[in-house]
Formats: sequence, C-alpha cells, structure tokens
Amino acid sequence: MCGAGGPSLKTGLGVHLYTANASMGKTAFYNSDGDFLIVPQQGTLEIRTEMGRLRVAPHEICVIPRGIRYSVDVQGPSRGYICELFQGHFELPNLGPIGANGLANARDFLYPVADYVDEDEEWQLFNKYGGNMYTTTVKHCPFNVVAWHGNYAPYKYNLDNFNCMNSVTYDHPDPSIYTVLTAPTDTPGVAACDFVIFPPRWMVMNKTFRPPYYHRNCMSEYMGMVYGKYDAKVGFVPGGSSLHSCMTPHGPDAATFYKASGEELNPVHFDKGLAFMFESTYMLKLTQSALEAPERDLEYYKCWQQLPKVFDPTKREVIVEVPAAAAEGAAGK
Repeated sequence: MCGAGGPSLKTGLGVHLYTANASMGKTAFYNSDGDFLIVPQQGTLEIRTEMGRLRVAPHEICVIPRGIRYSVDVQGPSRGYICELFQGHFELPNLGPIGANGLANARDFLYPVADYVDEDEEWQLFNKYGGNMYTTTVKHCPFNVVAWHGNYAPYKYNLDNFNCMNSVTYDHPDPSIYTVLTAPTDTPGVAACDFVIFPPRWMVMNKTFRPPYYHRNCMSEYMGMVYGKYDAKVGFVPGGSSLHSCMTPHGPDAATFYKASGEELNPVHFDKGLAFMFESTYMLKLTQSALEAPERDLEYYKCWQQLPKVFDPTKREVIVEVPAAAAEGAAGK
C-alpha cells in the first residue's frame, strides 16, 4: 500500500494488506528484509514457526522477527494488515509518569513453545530478500527446532488486554496514550512506527470536544479498522484504510463535528469498534496499485466541505448552528 526507506539500509517501513483463501501446506517463508507486525481483520491464522505454534485471531496481533521461518494455515477466507519494519524492532513504549502498569503490559505477550517436527519430506522454502522473492527446495521440515531460549522469537498479543489511559478532566489527549508497540528512531519523540489502537473505552471529559481534534501532524498516519466503526469517521469500514500524510490538516468529518458539538457530556462507554494506526515519522509513498485501486475514495475530501465557520468576532464567541440534515439534536455553543 505504501512505505518509506528500504530494507537494504535497514531504514523505514512498508504497509501491506493481505488476503488468503488457502493454507500454505508444505511451504514455508522467511523475510530477510524486516519484522512483520500482522493485524488480522478477518479469519484466524494458525502460524507454525521455528519456535512453535501461534494461533492469531482478529482482536490479536502477531510479530514475526526477520529471518524466522513460518507457515500459515487458514480455516477460510482471511484478510488483514501488515506493517513491515525495516528498522530495528518493536518494543514497549516508555511508560514515564504512568508507572509500572498501563497500556500493553509485558505479562500479556505470549511466546510459543518448541514444537519439533521430525519429517524427511520435501518442502518449498521462500525467502524475501531486498524486495525480491527467492525459492528453494529442502528435504526436511523446516520446523525442526527441538528447544530454544532467548527473546528473538515470534510473539502475539490480545488487544482486548490493552489498559487505556484516558482523560477524565478535559481535552482529547494525544493518541500516543494508545500506543501498543513502538519502533523508536535516533530522534527523541518520533518513531519509525508507533502501533496505536483505539479500542472500546470510557470517554469522560468535561467542557471539551471529545472526538480527535483537528490537527496537522509531524507524523504520517496510516489507519485501519478491525471491526465496527470509528467514532470520528462515518463510513470507515472494517478492512478499509486511510492515509493522512504529515502536515496535512485533518480531523472528524462534518457529521461527527455537528453531533459532538451538541452532545451532553455524560460518561460514554465507546464499544462500537476497534481501529488502529501505523504512525511513522517518515513520509509514506503510495504504491501504484494503491493509487489505482478501484475501491479508492476519490471524494474523501468532501467529508469536511460542510464544516462551518463558527467564530463570531462581533460577539467574541463560538456558535455552532447545525443544518437540519446534519445531525439531529446537535445544536450548541
């Protein structure tokens, strides 16, 4: 879909969509270019790796480090997202003032146990190297590790275990409070990739606009949807993607703006969906196939066309008058 940098200098990342309707059988794969962060959106993946097996379903993620051989079985049509990290590895963010517990806790990450296969049958082995695909045939099962130790291994995490840190006072905090994993750069404060989720959570803020505020970002934001709907974007469907490039203004669409501007600010439990974001300091370049995709929304910009001018300089106040067709009962100041 898009990316920046490249594997030869071990800099940057790539973002992919995957679809599958058949298992790999006696075929294995390993990626020399980078680590894979896999986000299933539909269908459970039965992943057999050199270190053992991982069962990864929607609501979960899996990270497979570069060079680790694996094979995938599917039970039916499957699709999802992949962030290919050329640079470094994913790690937990520094919790700082939060303290020891919060966001994604280390205890919830699961590693496989050795699953030795003694099989002298022919397997086809694929290797992605420098953006090219190579293949060879081996005379035994590649999953023949009897035992292993260390921390260079694949792992999974259930996003339902994420412990949100939200505001109960005012304003909409920066999305960094939803960071599951990060791949830092040498520049403090920006990452090659932050994996951020927007899960079910309580939204309790006083005297404020609760959806994401309008902003320009120094980071590029690639967004996906696992299930349900996103609270700031009408019509953003599971399996969909959006890209807001760095320094490009964006925020809630007009319908969300009108609705949120007139809501009574009672505690709300948002449980309508699970969205996520691959956020990167790099400027992501779209692939030709993404630009030419028939599903591409060429009228996306129109979702902001009805946003009003709300400040009255003569009264020195902000007034939101809601069009009749925009959002019922959403008028307010």
